[in-house]
Amino acid sequence: MDIENAKAQMRKGVLELCILAIIEEDEVYPSDIIARLKSNDLIVVEGTLYPLLTRLKNDGLLDYTWRESNSGPPRKYFKITDLGRQFLEAFSDSWKQLVHSVGQTITKPGATKKSRKTEQPPVEE
Repeated sequence: MDIENAKAQMRKGVLELCILAIIEEDEVYPSDIIARLKSNDLIVVEGTLYPLLTRLKNDGLLDYTWRESNSGPPRKYFKITDLGRQFLEAFSDSWKQLVHSVGQTITKPGATKKSRKTEQPPVEE
């Protein structure tokens, strides 16, 4: 299995959560979303972001307003709706539970960890 492909699939699975969390903070322009995701090592391109924003808007989770720009045509700024906030809260709770469950599963007592880089050698006294 290709580890880079597996990592990309994990990122895609949580993009909605991350995008909604970013937009919840304030109205935001799509390039700002991309910059924020990139700064957190969640690389995404416009070709991925715009269809996702459209789907979230069509699902009633986002809305947008047009604003005039000093440097070109008007820009579309996205904001989260009340339904989007409810969805984000439920999704965030589910994510936290999943992270906890996965963490518990991969660190199960008695499991062998020889192949993990994080393993520490035993301390001898």
